[in-house]
Amino acid sequence: MKILFAVGLVVVTVIIHAVAFHTLLGAMMRSHAFTMSGFGPVVGLVVALTCWLILIHLAEISVWGLFYFWQGCLPDADSDWYFSGVTYTGSGYGDLVLSREWRKFAPVETTTGLLMYGLSTGLFFAIVQRWITNWMRGELEPHGGAPINE
Repeated sequence: MKILFAVGLVVVTVIIHAVAFHTLLGAMMRSHAFTMSGFGPVVGLVVALTCWLILIHLAEISVWGLFYFWQGCLPDADSDWYFSGVTYTGSGYGDLVLSREWRKFAPVETTTGLLMYGLSTGLFFAIVQRWITNWMRGELEPHGGAPINE
């Protein structure tokens, strides 16, 4: 039964990530964010993108923390959320540990968190690369340089 809980938590985490990415990319396309260039606008977009990605991860940490709270894995909700946070991020301080009955959840959560961070990093890199390309295109074209192909 516990394996079903673990699989369910992984699935919920991935769904949250996918829905959030879909929402984020849709909003960026509607706002023409992918065509922006210039230091000021791009810095604002990088800050907004960073905050959005952090919120996604905090929501996912909260799902795992709420599960631990529901199952009474740790003494209180604060401990459950804290444990989830350090486990999801891979920090794993070790100052709180799950009971023997639940401890197999920690590596599953860490693996899931690291994969979600990888997805976020990939998205972040792709978007920032687009903005850099736009900036370089804007710098080169007025001076007779060849446009940069994507």
